[in-house]
Amino acid sequence: MNVLDLSRWQFGITTVYHFLMVPLTIGLSLLVAAMQTAWVRTGDRKYLAMTKFWGKLLLINFAMGVVTGIVQEFQFGMNWSAYSRFVGDVFGAPLAMEGLAAFFVESTFLGLWIFGWDRLSKKAHLACAWAFSLATMLSAYFILAANSWMQHPVGTIISDEGRPQLVSIGEVLTNNTTLAAFPHVIFGAFAVAAAFLVGIACWHLWKRSDEEPVWRASVKLGAWVGIVSFVGLAITGDFQGKLMFQQQPMKMAAAEALCHTEEPAAFSIFAVGDVSRADCESVKSITVPALLSFLAHNDFSSEVKGVQDLVTEYQAKYGENYPVDERLGELSGQPIDYVPMLPVTYWGFRLMIGFGAVSALVGAMALWLVRGGRRAPTGKWFPRLMLLSIATPFLGNSFGWIFTEMGRQPFVVAPNPTGVDGVWMFTASAVSANTVGEVLTSVTVLTLLYGVLAVVEVFLLKKYVAGGVAGVMPPVKPKTGDGKDKDSDDKSDDDDDVLAFAY
Repeated sequence: MNVLDLSRWQFGITTVYHFLMVPLTIGLSLLVAAMQTAWVRTGDRKYLAMTKFWGKLLLINFAMGVVTGIVQEFQFGMNWSAYSRFVGDVFGAPLAMEGLAAFFVESTFLGLWIFGWDRLSKKAHLACAWAFSLATMLSAYFILAANSWMQHPVGTIISDEGRPQLVSIGEVLTNNTTLAAFPHVIFGAFAVAAAFLVGIACWHLWKRSDEEPVWRASVKLGAWVGIVSFVGLAITGDFQGKLMFQQQPMKMAAAEALCHTEEPAAFSIFAVGDVSRADCESVKSITVPALLSFLAHNDFSSEVKGVQDLVTEYQAKYGENYPVDERLGELSGQPIDYVPMLPVTYWGFRLMIGFGAVSALVGAMALWLVRGGRRAPTGKWFPRLMLLSIATPFLGNSFGWIFTEMGRQPFVVAPNPTGVDGVWMFTASAVSANTVGEVLTSVTVLTLLYGVLAVVEVFLLKKYVAGGVAGVMPPVKPKTGDGKDKDSDDKSDDDDDVLAFAY
């Protein structure tokens, strides 16, 4: 492997690992805030128990997300310094906003929420929960604005030094790619949190754990959120796909293994054969006639360009060969391969959709099985299926991002078809001048470190999941015949006792 391949592997490994924590934090923070709102409004102890239990798991996940996310910032300087110099005038603005306006707000209100149980009023404490949860969404928005600029550069001109220069932060923050990606990512985060609730709550119901109303309410909330999230993902995904056909037609052609232009174009459900070949000679697909034309342009008769025709267009616009530059290493002066890895884009696109659908179906099944106060099935298949289903939206999110990022290759900054000429960059030109040994060492160390962190997180989550409500709530005091606490003469009520139990 060369420096470019190793750098891409490192960024891929660390980013996919980090993104396992991100959607769970976003989705679960909103759901925990909703649980606490239900408690404040109704006074029902069930909702307080839900807030405490799921809030504990949220904190573990958030802590791991912070630790793994720090590495992402440093990698731009470590392995992608040429990229950082090229996009720094633009890319730095949304990242700075994320750090200052979002992360600081997020951390501040999370701290107040953790330590404010016995120090703040109920409503002030609840406001902290909502401020934290909304700040996680704001943080996600700024990150997506930065990523969307890489997918579809706007709001810039080319400076005299040949680098993009920011002229409108408003255009960057209102990029139509960002506006399409943000709701899609948020629905994906809710799908992850929903499956997390359903899987763990169903396991507790199967074990006949104490606090059964807590687990039933968690299953109901998670299942409905998961079903609604899948519908939201389908709608926002359709809108995103139509934008991609306009902005990155090669990515969408690769997602369909559409090697030749078709009018109308059929949608491939499943392919048999070697989809890695750009001529698709050995590929046989099960297709839905004209559906791809509708997904691309909202009609059943329009033309959709295939990989081979798009390669010709890209060669005419961006060149047939890489520049002769020693920094490009073995790629210097070599032909440019404009076709993404077809097996990754084709199957990644389908696995993204498939895992999302499975997650929603399992949630609906759980809702049906425990409806109306019914006991959870006693067979071992039930908890195993529910716990395994937790992984499905995580996998769907991961495959979606792998498709999104690898589908724009060979560009790290994809060209805007209607934007300023010159605002694009090949991935091969973005890498730092490191040695193979240096990058291999960092890949190995980070992979091993992240493996250790994964063990720590699973251990902590397993410990507190097994502890159930009893691990986060004070015991309910027994009552005397007159309804008063048997061992207390003070005037504080149960809510005050519960509030005093801090994390």
